Amino acid sequence: MKIASIIVRVLMGLMFAFASIVVLFKLMPQPEQTGNVKIFMDGMTASVYLMTTVKIVELVCAIAFLSGRFVALATVVIFPINLNILLFHVFLEPSGLILAILLILGNLFLAYYYRDKYKSILAAK
Repeated sequence: MKIASIIVRVLMGLMFAFASIVVLFKLMPQPEQTGNVKIFMDGMTASVYLMTTVKIVELVCAIAFLSGRFVALATVVIFPINLNILLFHVFLEPSGLILAILLILGNLFLAYYYRDKYKSILAAK
């Protein structure tokens, strides 16, 4: 199980690092968007700070995943972003659904693997 967790966190770290660096440093041109995807992305862009904040959080979590430090925290922090990626692909752009499902499954696997770290914050007192 330890080897599986290392593989999952490194793969997730590489995916989030690549995705965030490409967008933050504008290394690749953005594909042309149409319909509801364009409306959604225009809203994210219009907020000015939101996409940058999401990509910075992704990069920080990617560094945590790749370094193996604060992985339990990064797993919790990245979950809302993973959930949004999944819902985006379910409702707006089904072409990336397989990768979104793999990301959410990887996130859930890491949360399960580090479940002992969450016991103290989930304990009813």
